[in-house]
Amino acid sequence: MAGAFLDFDVVDVFAERPFAGNQLAVVHGAGDLGDDALLAIAAEFNFSETTFPTPVGSGRYRTRIFTPNQEIPFAGHPTLGTAWVLRDRGLLAGPEVVQECGAGEIGVRFDGDRVELSAVPRDLAGPVSDALVEQLLRAVGLVASDRDGDAWLTGTGLTFLHLPVRDDAVGRARVPAAAMCDLAELPATTDPLLGIGLYAVRGRSDDVLDVHSRVFVPALAVPEDPATGSAATGLGLALHARGLLGDGERYRIS
Repeated sequence: MAGAFLDFDVVDVFAERPFAGNQLAVVHGAGDLGDDALLAIAAEFNFSETTFPTPVGSGRYRTRIFTPNQEIPFAGHPTLGTAWVLRDRGLLAGPEVVQECGAGEIGVRFDGDRVELSAVPRDLAGPVSDALVEQLLRAVGLVASDRDGDAWLTGTGLTFLHLPVRDDAVGRARVPAAAMCDLAELPATTDPLLGIGLYAVRGRSDDVLDVHSRVFVPALAVPEDPATGSAATGLGLALHARGLLGDGERYRIS
């Protein structure tokens, strides 16, 4: 078939070995392609996200982030994975770089083979009403007795609704098939509301709060995201709002 060829990398983010974590496709040299072509490429990969970066210097790059069915302004694991790929290709230098994306500028820091991002809180609303929480629980096959606290809307570029449930309920929840509640009844948010995160606090070890979580994003053709950086950063805001996480304290998600 005639046509241009694009170079790309596939990486596994939030993983210590291949074929684990969350997949990401990083497509290079696509700056001249239109939105429809970028979306078609993302749909072809059919990963949670595909990125199309353009380096603009040794310490800065622009990127566009697509799910299989639309462009989004920010996401966590695409930010980390894209920065890692660009540095691995020799296109970024130094311990700190800046990503330009739809949500603004995101700071990224390298520490050996680790990559960290700095996310700025943009949304915090709640607690969410009991009626909406009941809708959400039904949508994932749970009942009122599975609930374990107040639900909050939080976001650092993308907004998620974080609903605490009992530890066993996280595993029992089913992947929702469609919209999970009447979004019109939710508080207005700065950034798009993408999905729901179910989580259970398991306690502390080594001064770190351990949390078990699952994230569902059916609106973006991602029924369940195996590891969601943007939801993970927002979860910290929800934990803080509930008094479970203090300033400067750390949490670990499994």
